[in-house]
Amino acid sequence: MHASLNTALCDLCGIDVPIVQTGMGWVATAPLVAATAKAGALGILAAATMDYDEMVGEIRAVKELTDRPFAVNLRSDAPDAPERCDALIREGVKVASFALAPKESLIKKLKDSGLVVIPSIGARRHAEKVAAWGADAVLVQGGEGGGHTGSVPTTLLLPEVVDAVDLPVIAAGGFFDGRGLIAALAYGAVGIAMGTRFLLTADSPVGKDVKQFYLDRSVTETLVTNQVDGVPHRVLRTDFTEKLDRTGPVTSLPRALRNAVRFHRLSKISWPQMISEGRAMRKSQDLSWSQVVMAANTPMLLKMAMVDGRPDLGVMASGQVVGVIDDLPTVSELITRIIAEAELVLKRLGD
Repeated sequence: MHASLNTALCDLCGIDVPIVQTGMGWVATAPLVAATAKAGALGILAAATMDYDEMVGEIRAVKELTDRPFAVNLRSDAPDAPERCDALIREGVKVASFALAPKESLIKKLKDSGLVVIPSIGARRHAEKVAAWGADAVLVQGGEGGGHTGSVPTTLLLPEVVDAVDLPVIAAGGFFDGRGLIAALAYGAVGIAMGTRFLLTADSPVGKDVKQFYLDRSVTETLVTNQVDGVPHRVLRTDFTEKLDRTGPVTSLPRALRNAVRFHRLSKISWPQMISEGRAMRKSQDLSWSQVVMAANTPMLLKMAMVDGRPDLGVMASGQVVGVIDDLPTVSELITRIIAEAELVLKRLGD
């Protein structure tokens, strides 16, 4: 591999290539994470949609499949976040990933135990905050990315963050091949993170029909809506999500309440714990109570499509990059291909 591709991310996480598979809820389970780790990249286990026992079980499942480093994604506002951090420490996980800025105390706890801490951020000020608290790196996602996203494109947000913090920066939002990897490195990033591209692999647990639904979409067939969980969320454009996007509080809140009940049954989280979690979410994310209630939509609506195979009744998080993906390679084939493409670009540029 070309020396330019052996970046600070590789050294920091003990991986071979500067590529990260993001922690997609219901998708980034043990088989996909292990396949990514075996291929030399960093797989992130999506623990945010798992209860504590499920998370521990999935961590152990990854360890059974590979001895390579991997990460676990946590919700920093979860009531049991400290206990989950303890589990990561006890299980020997290499990297802790956070969808929101973790508390300074959580960063210290993890770092004192030898873990690498990589929060995901969507604005320069968030990167500056976690850098001051001791994060080891940040993953910055531009507006092209799927799931919770902002409005600033990666080509603007990435250099802004790189210039603002003295930390390794991982770029996400719009990446799918070796050209993108070299572009990110040129901006000053130490690697790229991809969600949709890993979702569309043979190792992804998503059903064939749902994968084909993704493959049939163009770059214009996503939309950003606040009606999934009260904050901007990029999903595939379908009749269901277009109708969802047009709903107001009179229709969306009853649906959210029904989904809260369903999530309560599925997750086995007690009502007092859910209320406590809602209060923490409201405070940490500055949400209204109606937005907090709507947040119960996210795991259930994603599950309907990604696990139950009903795109007509759920939502499918997706980056705009979905429109330029047309195959389902194995993770190993994908990573090998990206590195080969990156090396060809470097050769063409005369590096």
